[in-house]
Amino acid sequence: MRMFQVCVCGQPLQLNEQPTPEPKGTEVLLKVLAAGVCHSDLHLADGWFDLGGGKRMSLADRGMKLPVTLGHENVGEVVAFGPDAKGVKVGDRRLAHPWIGCGTCGPCQRGEENLCRAMQSLGVFSNGGYADYLMVPHPRYLFDIGDLPPDRAAPLACSGVTTYGALKKISTLKNEPTVIIGAGGLGLMCLALHKAMGGHSAIVVDIDPVKRDAAKKADAAKVVDGCAADASQQIIDMTNGGAWGVIDLVGSSQSARVGYDSLIKGGKYVVVGLYGGDLTVSLPPIPMRALTIQGSYVGSLPEMKELIELVRRTGIPPVPVATRPLDDVNAVMDQLRAGKVIGRVVLTPN
Repeated sequence: MRMFQVCVCGQPLQLNEQPTPEPKGTEVLLKVLAAGVCHSDLHLADGWFDLGGGKRMSLADRGMKLPVTLGHENVGEVVAFGPDAKGVKVGDRRLAHPWIGCGTCGPCQRGEENLCRAMQSLGVFSNGGYADYLMVPHPRYLFDIGDLPPDRAAPLACSGVTTYGALKKISTLKNEPTVIIGAGGLGLMCLALHKAMGGHSAIVVDIDPVKRDAAKKADAAKVVDGCAADASQQIIDMTNGGAWGVIDLVGSSQSARVGYDSLIKGGKYVVVGLYGGDLTVSLPPIPMRALTIQGSYVGSLPEMKELIELVRRTGIPPVPVATRPLDDVNAVMDQLRAGKVIGRVVLTPN
């Protein structure tokens, strides 16, 4: 089987070949039908995250071992499974939930494997779907996509469940405008799910006029230029005094400043994006204004189930999706790094 792997951080993915693995125990082998290209794959390929102030977080220190096959937004067809894998059959088309924990710690036992400290995530700490085949450790991580097109369903595994989990953290979702910072693949997915979840209205912030235009076409109530000196004040004016809920899908120093400064008393700023940077804030206003700063990391297995059920009721999120052959993965990642991707690019078999 062919696989595109990070062999040296900072270098293009390398095409390697190895025998197709045979599933054991509860393992399920999928023939990959679709693999979404996520912005976090750029960080994984680089091998580090920017912590601001000249500091970096090494992914090797977090347990990533090379070589590793990237790709964590995957849909595939079951081609084989181990003797202990129940509830699957050859020919099933399944979405693979990638955020897999150790299975035994407190968070895992609560169904929050995304908070496990010994994660085994597909495409991060174990081989992912930029390959001909993908091994999934247990059928519980597989979700029936029904008649959904694989290329449309694949982004639900990260872009979908990540934004769904963040939106659930906004208690005022149905009563007040929600601010969404970033109108890339995550932002457009967040905007679509906000509507599907009955959200009041959404204000989208982005520094790119092309992406702001895409947000307008996707029914954003209003858009704001994130580079504008008065971006926070614009949001305050649009929300009649400040935002109750801000979801930052960028996570840069600039986006954090805009998001935090636009909050109303009692507001919540949810950080999702991993672009990198830092935020300096004065501490007294946080309790005095009852502000909340909360991180949101991908999504849990129960949230993935909820999302699939939501999509079955309301339809697949209308996010722009372009398909490219697997062999184009490095070119696609270059486009993503240059900010040239609107929505999602999904890799399909050659």
